[in-house]
Amino acid sequence: MSPTEAPCLTHHALLVAWGQYAQAMGVIDAIEAIPLHQKTIDHRPQTKVLEFLVAILGGFEHLKDISLSAHPLDRDPAVARAWRQPGWADHSGVSRTLSQLSEEEVQAIGKALDCLTQPMIDREAVLAAGSGRIVLDADLSPRPVSNTSQTYPDAAFGHMSDGVGLGYQAALVSLRSPTFGRLLLSVAQHPGSTVSSTQAEALVLAAEARLGRRPWRRVDLLEQRIAGLWAGYEQQQQRVAQAEQNLLLAQQDWRSLAAQQRAAQRMLQILEQTYQEQQRPERPHSHLAKARQQVAMYARRLGRSERDQMEAQAWLARQQNRLAEQMAVLQGLLDRLKRFRGENAENAAPLPVMVRIDAGFGTADNLALLIEMGYEIYSRPYGTWLSGELHQRVQAGVRWQRVGSNAEMVAWKGVSLPDFPYPLDLAQERFWQGEGRYRYAALLHFGQDPVTQDLSAWFQEYNARQTIEAANKEGKQVFQIRHLKVRARPALELQERFTLFAANFVRWASPWLAEQCPQIPEGWKQTDQPQVKQQVKVGAQADAWVRWLDQEVLLLTFEEHSLFAGRSLTVKPVLAYQPVLPFAKNYFFSSI
Repeated sequence: MSPTEAPCLTHHALLVAWGQYAQAMGVIDAIEAIPLHQKTIDHRPQTKVLEFLVAILGGFEHLKDISLSAHPLDRDPAVARAWRQPGWADHSGVSRTLSQLSEEEVQAIGKALDCLTQPMIDREAVLAAGSGRIVLDADLSPRPVSNTSQTYPDAAFGHMSDGVGLGYQAALVSLRSPTFGRLLLSVAQHPGSTVSSTQAEALVLAAEARLGRRPWRRVDLLEQRIAGLWAGYEQQQQRVAQAEQNLLLAQQDWRSLAAQQRAAQRMLQILEQTYQEQQRPERPHSHLAKARQQVAMYARRLGRSERDQMEAQAWLARQQNRLAEQMAVLQGLLDRLKRFRGENAENAAPLPVMVRIDAGFGTADNLALLIEMGYEIYSRPYGTWLSGELHQRVQAGVRWQRVGSNAEMVAWKGVSLPDFPYPLDLAQERFWQGEGRYRYAALLHFGQDPVTQDLSAWFQEYNARQTIEAANKEGKQVFQIRHLKVRARPALELQERFTLFAANFVRWASPWLAEQCPQIPEGWKQTDQPQVKQQVKVGAQADAWVRWLDQEVLLLTFEEHSLFAGRSLTVKPVLAYQPVLPFAKNYFFSSI
């Protein structure tokens, strides 16, 4: 290509620059290497998959915007060339390709992206662990669709952002990144009826799979819990044995009464026959009258005995059910203990990990499991679980400590609860709402942090989990995941995976741009807060002149009417990156 080649105008400036970064990163090669079992007519299916990714990076609201927006992507040859494609397909062709993708193909695309980005994840995990621990945030993010739609597979009614509606729930986990502020680790789409309390274990397991490391399982705590439950199980066995004895006695009493009633009934029949033969009248105090009274008495006693027997049977059934429930819990914990011992045996370099979750995940079962899995936990209690406990502790005259502009807290360290196996740090919050009114909430913690010694730090640490809520907001408002652009099950999963990748991709590209192009806006250089919204919504939609200096290097000059007028970016598809070598990663984690 001649260096004097005339420049061409693009309406998607940063998409051109990001194409260069995608080449350097290996994204294009990775996707093009995946076999997709579809015909090539004008465009390869791999090209249309890449086009879908570029549309998400560009913040396109709807798939049709590829062709029908004010500045169609499929008529922008500069973007296609930067992404090493001969051209882009019409939005209808992209839609057809996405609708025909199989689950296996989408899994292959996701796996390729995971392998490609694993070095960056590893590096941030090492840096995070080096500062003391890894911090994870987990949440469910709703994906509403029209309540009358019948074409979205597996959609279900559940809690959406503004009420109950039809849609999906996306389970997200993010990593607090020392370099980039946050990185998204995993996403999984579920029916809209899915609730947080069912997803706690799945979320941390997904994060562990992405990190390739896990905390040290607390088998010592689990063994103590099992020992306590086993003692209760043995007591319950004694209650079952006593209930069985009570039923046996009731049955024996009933059989004895039944025999006595039959004997009394036979005596009554004999007396009735004798009185009839002798034509003797039945008087109130005669033998016949007394025999009749005795039969009636045995009938009443037999009725009471039958009721006693039924009550004994019901009591035995309840005790047996409780025993079965306890056995099921114990068996589950024993299976968990066996699994955890095996995981510890294979875990040469355990990670210190803290997880922050909201009240939807904070059930007693979830918290106990996460503790046993080795996590330090910052959370809120589920529903009204601890409201009674906290109400009893917050007495008149308690000393509240200010922790925010309108927030106060009071806390208790290592509280043992009757319905929870491990001591928890508890706190009551109250928020001033004016006119003597407060709104109350609760916090809980398990781990090494001395949270009760610094309530302001506890308050700030938990509320820093808003980073995952910011990620949810970014996905919806910047990368437009709230507009589900496809309706096939595999394609819906691909959109989730591409949106997660896009959020990380823009952050990874920011220092690359800053190194090559000193003229980029100052805000883009702050890797922990690189103004992703401005980059996508403004930079990726800005006009610029593109001049190819050779086969690969390009000069991007923003148009005069652009917000970034006067800036020029020279970008090359090269990337200098030092990954964390496996032996170094293992050594570092094992030395923590």
